[in-house]
Amino acid sequence: MTKKIGLVYGGKSAEHEVSLSTAMAVIKAVDFARYEVHPIYITLDGEWRTGPQLTAPVESLEQLQFTREEKKPNTINEFIEAHNTIQFDVIFPLLHGTNGEDGTVQGLFEVLNIPYVGNGVLSSSTGMDKVIMKQLFEIAGLKQVPYVYFIRSEWQKNQQDIVAQCEQLTFPLFVKPANLGSSVGISKATNREQLVKAVELALQYDRKVVVEQGIVAREVETAVLGNDEPQVSVAGEIKPMTEFYDYDSKYKDGSTALVIPAELAPQVAQQLTDMAKRAFKILDCAGLVRADFFVTAQDEVLINEINTLPGFTPVSMYPLLWQNTNVSYPELINRLIELAVERYDEKQQLQYNRD
Repeated sequence: MTKKIGLVYGGKSAEHEVSLSTAMAVIKAVDFARYEVHPIYITLDGEWRTGPQLTAPVESLEQLQFTREEKKPNTINEFIEAHNTIQFDVIFPLLHGTNGEDGTVQGLFEVLNIPYVGNGVLSSSTGMDKVIMKQLFEIAGLKQVPYVYFIRSEWQKNQQDIVAQCEQLTFPLFVKPANLGSSVGISKATNREQLVKAVELALQYDRKVVVEQGIVAREVETAVLGNDEPQVSVAGEIKPMTEFYDYDSKYKDGSTALVIPAELAPQVAQQLTDMAKRAFKILDCAGLVRADFFVTAQDEVLINEINTLPGFTPVSMYPLLWQNTNVSYPELINRLIELAVERYDEKQQLQYNRD
């Protein structure tokens, strides 16, 4: 018996285009004999549009015809009525960045009581906010680079003090919006002038900014899959040809080499596995996570961040890591759907009354 899967993609996010690439990849790889696939497109303006059931892969997303709700719902009941006409077995969110992997859409699926792939509200929101993530990593005893953070109003009132605080770190510095992914809005600063410009850029994307001390190290990633008993893939190394692994090198110019498996000493590989599991558990993650690390020449391992909805095209690091751990892309999709149902079934055992 086929399962009805709702693929939700697009979104009101700076990573909208990344989401479209992910959706196209999943549509091409999903087993149509096993799943009844329904595309759900969210425009850049935040409009939800439902498409016809797919019975085979499509050549492009543009050929899909979507219907638009003319009447915008005024209450949660009207929203549920408008967007829950199909009784989905599982929702597969393919949304990156704001309004997609930050816990907001996950909260909607929780309210609708629909199984969905990936991380829940808490892990998604804490995984999106790099500052909260770092603070939880500190609690878990995970080593990381020194950092400073602040919000827009603090920058506007006390720019000189914040610059001085940042300069207590060692240049180069990496300046990031706290709540965004895919390296959007990230800059490298080697002096005070560049630092100020980098902060102004980051504040265009988020009200909170994190400034991290640069480090001479290899960039190594692992993929995590599971719920209560997560599995960790082999490690892969990123070798960007640019100054750092920015948006263009990730998605546009192909200027980054991915080495899988990474050449690591056995004890380093084991440390990466252990730290990835600890990070997964401290954020109460589920389904999938990509864990990013720095490995120094002295084999010191520092965690950089985790991504709760990593790039998911066949050439993205997360699927490639599992491909090199003997889990194919189509099988990865199946496993994630199974994990979503498993977590949902467990939640249904909770009691919500006192009788």
